[in-house]
Amino acid sequence: MPLPSHFVSCPGLFYKTSARDGILSRIRIPGGILSGGQCRVIADLADEFGTGYVNVTNRANLQVREIRKEMTADVLRVLQEIGIASAIPEVDHLRNIMGSPTAGIDPYELIDTRALIRELDNYITTHAELAPLSPKFSVAFDGGGSVSIGDRLNDIVLTAVMHDTSVYFRLKLNLGASLFEPFIDTGILLKPEECLEVVATMARVYLQHLTVGTGKIIPNRKSHQLRLWEVLNNLGVERFLQEIERCLPYLLRRRWECRDVARNVFTKYQHIGVHPQRLKGLSYIGVVIPVGKLETWQMRKLADIAETYGSGTLRLTPWQNLLISDIPQQWIPHTKSIIENLGLHWSVTNIRSALVACAGNTGCASSATDTKGHALALAKYLDNRLTNGHLPQVGEPAHGSVLLNQSVNIHFTGCQKSCAQHSTSDIALLGVSIEQEGQTETVEGYKVYVGDGNSNEKFGRELYQWIPFAELPQLIERMLQIYMAKRANSNESFGEFANRYAIADLQRLFEKGEWLVVSG
Repeated sequence: MPLPSHFVSCPGLFYKTSARDGILSRIRIPGGILSGGQCRVIADLADEFGTGYVNVTNRANLQVREIRKEMTADVLRVLQEIGIASAIPEVDHLRNIMGSPTAGIDPYELIDTRALIRELDNYITTHAELAPLSPKFSVAFDGGGSVSIGDRLNDIVLTAVMHDTSVYFRLKLNLGASLFEPFIDTGILLKPEECLEVVATMARVYLQHLTVGTGKIIPNRKSHQLRLWEVLNNLGVERFLQEIERCLPYLLRRRWECRDVARNVFTKYQHIGVHPQRLKGLSYIGVVIPVGKLETWQMRKLADIAETYGSGTLRLTPWQNLLISDIPQQWIPHTKSIIENLGLHWSVTNIRSALVACAGNTGCASSATDTKGHALALAKYLDNRLTNGHLPQVGEPAHGSVLLNQSVNIHFTGCQKSCAQHSTSDIALLGVSIEQEGQTETVEGYKVYVGDGNSNEKFGRELYQWIPFAELPQLIERMLQIYMAKRANSNESFGEFANRYAIADLQRLFEKGEWLVVSG
């Protein structure tokens, strides 16, 4: 099997991608769904070629990092045979298809998208002519359930909606205009059985516009290819859709009225913990993976749990966590205990449940700080201070007495690219190098952003500029203390709380040394 030897910016399995900590390989996991057997094979791969761990990414992929020796063609052939590598190496660089991690088990979903994801993935991975597409070409299916991925950044998003008594997919396209409003709703509704043909046609038309001015398709992944959103902006959405329609044997349904069925929609990270499935008597457990890093021994144990107490299925999430599904109710307490014994967690109130970090400067040259190391150090610091006890009484010091009843999304990013999380967060921490007066060496620190306040800033509103990491844990602790004491109600998120205040008022609230006083 010939293996491409050139280096590319988007990692894959069949070619080398350099990182600061060695060679990086990305394993596409369409829909994020893995079997226990596949999980063990990947663990063996990480042990043999890496250093005994994998990272769960924000696209529900798996990354094997710190690879020290080249994977042979025989190894890659085995991965193809068990369904975790593309049948055609030339298209392995294309992004995996995203779907809700609760597809097929969600009591509230309109449609199970797993078959559609498999169908489209099979099409992509068996059509070599798609190789020249931008490596960032991406598609998502949202089944309209309680754990939505419709806001994830993808080129094409198909979201299930109800029209009359039938389920359709609303077609949305990413125009790259804004982090907060990236998508345009085309007003087009597709029947489930039309989705593959329409997406495949979109890919072909997109390819045609990549060749304009060159006379031929350039399959070199190192060359710059226009993103789909660039083609849409250059051509115009309506003209692009007209070109799609000319290639189809039917007209697209436009501007039909449709509605979202009322459903119990969870907020982000509420998939963590125990949740009932569609089939009565079965539940899934959302497992917290600290900053997305899984040791291979933990992978094998999680595969054992899935096969012993569930259906053998593990579901990766774009929030760098995973789910174990199909567990009978009587086994839930025992399963939770085993997960805790692995050094992992399952509670949404655990500070790690919404803690996100990029690779950091140990693995990426663009990063100014050790984001993963700092995130774990922050979590360890807060473990002893976010207690299961009481909130402080009037006049009582707040130190060590915060009880979180919901997740707080804390996002560590080492640079402006924000690879680990593209959406806004409650607290965003942007890595910086801080020069100290009279010192020649810099120290690692962070800019601190909160909420969004309807601002156009990528990370939210800037609260502090130059905070050395040594001072950061105490600052985050104070911020959480004040939030818990002064939030409007028990359901108000940290981001919503922060948005109610001007930055100057927040700074006064968070001033060092202020005692926390709450009503009795």
